[in-house]
Amino acid sequence: MTQKLFAADALLPEGWARNVLLAWDDAGRLTQVQAGAQRPTDTQAASGPVIPGMPNLHSHAFQRAFAGLTEHRAEQHDSFWSWRTLMYRFAARLGPQHMEAIATWLYAEMLEAGYTGVCEFQYVHHDVDGRPYADDATLSLALLRAAKKVGIGFTLLPVLYQTGGFGEQPPTEGQRRFVRSTESMLRLLEALKPQCDAQGARLGLAPHSLRAVPPEGLRDAVAGLEAIDRTAPIHIHIAEQTKEVDDCVAWSGLRPVEWLLDHAPVDERWCLVHATHMNDAEYEYAARSGAVAGLCPTTEANLGDGIFDFAKWRSHGGAWGVGSDSHASVNAAEELLMLEYSQRLAKRQRNVGASAAQPHVATALTLEAVQGGARASGRATGGLAAGQQADFVVLDASHLALQGLSAPDMLSAHVFASHRTSAIDGVWVAGRPRVSAGRHALHDEAAAAFVAARTQLLQD
Repeated sequence: MTQKLFAADALLPEGWARNVLLAWDDAGRLTQVQAGAQRPTDTQAASGPVIPGMPNLHSHAFQRAFAGLTEHRAEQHDSFWSWRTLMYRFAARLGPQHMEAIATWLYAEMLEAGYTGVCEFQYVHHDVDGRPYADDATLSLALLRAAKKVGIGFTLLPVLYQTGGFGEQPPTEGQRRFVRSTESMLRLLEALKPQCDAQGARLGLAPHSLRAVPPEGLRDAVAGLEAIDRTAPIHIHIAEQTKEVDDCVAWSGLRPVEWLLDHAPVDERWCLVHATHMNDAEYEYAARSGAVAGLCPTTEANLGDGIFDFAKWRSHGGAWGVGSDSHASVNAAEELLMLEYSQRLAKRQRNVGASAAQPHVATALTLEAVQGGARASGRATGGLAAGQQADFVVLDASHLALQGLSAPDMLSAHVFASHRTSAIDGVWVAGRPRVSAGRHALHDEAAAAFVAARTQLLQD
């Protein structure tokens, strides 16, 4: 049965439109997006502007329970690498029940914050001793259950992790729960494929990084994935830290992005997560490949990674999206704000994210991030257009920050002038309401389970 929603203002792929009628089928796929329409008498009207739901293209779910616990000096010069050591200690205690409880709350938070889908970069595979579970998919299945429970769109990316550094250095003790052979990874993907298909989730692969996957492992894993699904998304951490760049040059004579593009079949299926430290040639080379740059501005700021040259990437037509990564912040609008503000600080300019087609920064960034995030997700969630999934967010026109404004200015106020979740009224995924009046139905239950899981982990 066709369902409908009428919006006085809606953000379509080509820009803002007035009096838009949205219609979708039982599968949650948009069948009609008509601007300039009359509201049918039997059709619900949105309480404010309707914007496309944001795909979250990079998540490590368990790290939400770790957020805020490293904001103290542990070394003379704290960095990503000292943070990673503390994160490994936390990951060492995690069990399947903890993973599911943390992810359930996190995914409910994401929905309340305007994300309608998430790409889960899942690298904790084994038990606390580093041995495979009796069911090798145990922790991945916990994440699938969490996503199904809260109703968020899902792309599962099991992580291939094999070495502790460039040149096939042995893994450290802290990495024992991550490491697996290429053959075992392909068996895991084959086992997970029917589970994902049954849930409407997408399955892909995440070679962790060039330092963690040797060339032969990368080659064979990508070839094996293609035998399972030639269109499956592939995500990889790359060029996040200057040390990583220096180590890659010492190992291969090439910078990480340069090496990857020269040695792997990088195309539109790939998401280059972070890609913070590229030279001019790499920006052009990577953009031309069609790969999506996976930007995680709040995490990159939290870890002191550096600043992606957004204007340069855009000048080459590069696709991009945003993710919440370590979940120091879980807020789609916050990622856009941090991206824009980092560019302003670096360039000492304002409104860097505006485009020729869209002079309003929030509008331009939202449309581009939705498109890039959908491509990285491998799912039809690229905006409010027929054939795409009915994933959308309804802003609250009665919110103090939004009252009396035009639709473009309401979105600007949501991103730059509100608390960035407070102006969200409703969130719909595949045509089903998941957040009403700003809250998910499982908010209280999921929050309590999260607190209990985190408390147990910190006491163990």
